Amino acid sequence: MRNERIGDYLVSQGLLTEEQLHNVLTKQKESNGSKKFGDLVVELGYMSEVKFTQALSRKLNVQYVDLDNFEIKSSAVEKIPEALARKHSVIAIDVTGKRLTVATNDPVNFIVLEDIKVSTGMDTRPVLATLSSINKAIGKYYNMASLGDIEAGLSQMASDLGTMEDEESRDRVENAPIVKLATTIVENAFRADATDIHIEPFEKYTQIRIRVNGDLVELMNINSQVHSALTTRYKLISGMNIAEKRIPQDGRFTQVVDGTTLDVRVSSLPMVHGEKIVIRILSTGQIALRKITDLGMSEYNYQLFESMLRVPHGVILVTGPTGSGKTTTLYAALGEIAKPNVNVVTVEDPVEKAIDGINQCQVNQKAGMTFAAALRSILRQDPDIVMIGEMRDTETADIGIRAAITGHLVLSTLHTNDAASTVVRLVDMGVAPYMVATSLIGVIAQRLVKVLCPECKKPRWTTPEENELIGIPESIQIYEAGGCPQCNNTGYRGRTAIHEIIHCTSKVSQIIAAGGGKEDIEKAAKANGTKLLRDNAAELVKQGMTSIDELIRTTFTV
Repeated sequence: MRNERIGDYLVSQGLLTEEQLHNVLTKQKESNGSKKFGDLVVELGYMSEVKFTQALSRKLNVQYVDLDNFEIKSSAVEKIPEALARKHSVIAIDVTGKRLTVATNDPVNFIVLEDIKVSTGMDTRPVLATLSSINKAIGKYYNMASLGDIEAGLSQMASDLGTMEDEESRDRVENAPIVKLATTIVENAFRADATDIHIEPFEKYTQIRIRVNGDLVELMNINSQVHSALTTRYKLISGMNIAEKRIPQDGRFTQVVDGTTLDVRVSSLPMVHGEKIVIRILSTGQIALRKITDLGMSEYNYQLFESMLRVPHGVILVTGPTGSGKTTTLYAALGEIAKPNVNVVTVEDPVEKAIDGINQCQVNQKAGMTFAAALRSILRQDPDIVMIGEMRDTETADIGIRAAITGHLVLSTLHTNDAASTVVRLVDMGVAPYMVATSLIGVIAQRLVKVLCPECKKPRWTTPEENELIGIPESIQIYEAGGCPQCNNTGYRGRTAIHEIIHCTSKVSQIIAAGGGKEDIEKAAKANGTKLLRDNAAELVKQGMTSIDELIRTTFTV
């Protein structure tokens, strides 16, 4: 049993098929042994990293530890120097007397364990953890120790900057504390699953906030004298003009955090007390593309969406406010329909995620490469499927609709409050109602609602007003947010999407062609079985996944 190869073990346990094992071994042979067996199993999508590590722990009879939910002792972390921890991808998580418990993804590498034993002078007990969780823990715990040094350096720098001229401060900006601070802010935001970072200058201090689960949370405040140096650092690495402080600028850079390469977009805007910097953290190609089954759709909505994607030509629109996950839904749809025998072309501003096998085109307003100009050229490039990042103006909407009528499948987004309003918006933009009616396949409206933390959510019974809101005759048990260390005392962990899908059946198309209003379209759609955003949110409340507060926040209308 101990000498059995891990691949054969996984097959015997029914976790891999013989064909999959053969594919992994072939890939490993092609890489000349540079890639580990486990990495390839995960890369090919046969098993998740957690599932593979758990199976490995059973085979080797070594304890598996979920580091994300384990209380790591700082006293243990300090025993192993940071350089050694990063070199071998290990972290000490517990210490008892002269015995050190060390998390590793390779517990049979005795050279590494011996290295740690020599360095610490302690006996080591290996436990198994995933490589990504080890890298995340290394970044988090060693980073906390170095943050104090950065702040001490910044205090000294602030007092120095007070006596320096502007030119001199620019020359000094490359010094260590500012570079470390700029890197640390992005690292901490990524580890907190933040989507945006706001660096906001005020008279006496600079506030740094991050957007987690749709809400802004304060990360830290720094001395206002350091603000100019910090903004210059971000402008420098993102390719902006550091001498120009009077107009807005945009840029981007990449940064590696815990083994993941992040694509980071930066925007600067002049304010009263200096430039405000907003940083958007985008997932890169290293983070797998979501499948349409992972979008959080109910079974009913999923089947509707899938049937829409099977239509050969027409327009599918995804609508919702900024940050509601529209692009994620579009990319998932592209991943579903982009096959080797079709030509898929996208026009985006900017390209948020590079996808293999899809031709992606970046809008450049300064060079005259607008959505409309790009679209005209794309239609001469023999496309089967066209994705337009956003229908911003009449010209783009008109070309998109005409492309659908001439036999292309067009996917795009629009900023409207619900699915029925989308049709009215298209007509308002100057597209003839009969063209909308003949080309539109369907509209998906979506919002993101926060998911209650399973560890600390608190049960209670609904009030008569809430019963009316959810649409139930009598009180039921629901849950509300609590607060615990697992969710940073917010009561919520992660988000899921709610959807409202209108399928343009012949009845709905007739109403659109006749110039019907939002209410008429909604009424016909409901008769077809469309579930509104509020119905989907209410369903999640009944299941105990989200709270009444979230239902009101995302779907309340006057």
